[in-house]
Amino acid sequence: MARMLIVEDEEKIARFIELELAHEGYEVGKVGDGRSGVDAALSGDYDLILLDVLLPELNGMEVLRRIRRESDVPVIMLTARDAVMDKVAGLDAGADDYITKPFAIEELLARIRVALKRKETIREVAAPSEPDHHVLCIKGVSLDVERHEVRVKDDIVELTNREFEVLKCLMENRNVVMSRERLASIACGYDFIGETNVIDVYIRHLRSKIDDRYGIKLITTVRGVGYVIRED
Repeated sequence: MARMLIVEDEEKIARFIELELAHEGYEVGKVGDGRSGVDAALSGDYDLILLDVLLPELNGMEVLRRIRRESDVPVIMLTARDAVMDKVAGLDAGADDYITKPFAIEELLARIRVALKRKETIREVAAPSEPDHHVLCIKGVSLDVERHEVRVKDDIVELTNREFEVLKCLMENRNVVMSRERLASIACGYDFIGETNVIDVYIRHLRSKIDDRYGIKLITTVRGVGYVIRED
């Protein structure tokens, strides 16, 4: 039985989610402020955390950062904020998913199932042996998968985890036009439900850090379809 932690200061919302999760067979704990959320997340053996952004004591982003220093437990952010940059900030801080209030409980349950399935898949495919050194190179840009490092002309390019995964996906699928939905699904690691314009934000960041800075035409937009990196 999976164990869930709800970190939510609105008691009515927390209670509603708690009852729905219990009905689905999950074991549920809940706290109402950020500091208690950090303590509960790091001391309890939880399989997934539902984390509100606007919390007393510590806000949800800071709670997430503190959790990520010690744990890779799946975290789904719950928030009334629906701005794209807020979503990008949450994902870059280490959230596995992001859902905007008000939401349908069926959608939340679907996202929970996806996050738990992904966690189990990662656990199953994790290999104890040393992986082969895998480096992708296109147009002077090299991406070292194992070292999680991107270089251009011997310079290390600092990327967030999500930016790295989007670039990796495009480089691994060179010459293949990738839709925003496909990029979100592969690069973000879950079945993307909702807006895909967060991918446009990551592409803009990558172009600023690589294309514009080094004068490279790396990422091409295919209007109405998505993005591609071509070798020619």
